[in-house]
Amino acid sequence: MIDVDKEKISIFIIWLFHLSGILGIIYGNSDWFVSATPINLVISFILLLLNTELRFNIILLILFCFSFGMLAEILGVSYGLIFGNYKYGEVLGYKVFNVPIIIGINWCVLVFITGTMSNLFYKNYWKKVLCGIILMIFMDILIEPIAPILDFWKFEGGIAKLQNYLGWFFVSFPMLILFHKLKPNVKNSFSFNLYFLQVLFFVILIIKNNTFI
Repeated sequence: MIDVDKEKISIFIIWLFHLSGILGIIYGNSDWFVSATPINLVISFILLLLNTELRFNIILLILFCFSFGMLAEILGVSYGLIFGNYKYGEVLGYKVFNVPIIIGINWCVLVFITGTMSNLFYKNYWKKVLCGIILMIFMDILIEPIAPILDFWKFEGGIAKLQNYLGWFFVSFPMLILFHKLKPNVKNSFSFNLYFLQVLFFVILIIKNNTFI
């Protein structure tokens, strides 16, 4: 009973924050709500942890996803490797080697929610890994048109090229392999709702800004 209530409360909180962010950016003080993006991501991460059975090996998996994601981003920003030539703006907060810390956290969140969702669609190990990768790349496809507008990041030339999406494939691949090997126990409904809200958030902003993929 406690677990069910915790999940429902967590889902309510992420709906509250995401809908507030959407309405605030569209109708309110958009600069303030955009600047609060890191807070929203941190809250989502904390709630994800609360809805995950945190065994020792799962904590190591979280640390791996954070570190591997940060390393890939640092190589990208510093040398144009993996994703292409791009730079982060200031809105995402404190940076390490020009990469916001929140980006490493976001890699963790995306791996866990897409990995959990893929468990609902497939039983085959490799199909689950591939499904998670597709869900992650789909999310990035939605984010890319909006990222420069919100000062998240900006690619050289203003457009993310094929290299970026191939980078997402190769970076998420080892993370999702480990995810499905270790089989974290993450609440299904929370993961689905968080993914859905992030998709909804960026789709609405694409429509608002007439910025199509």
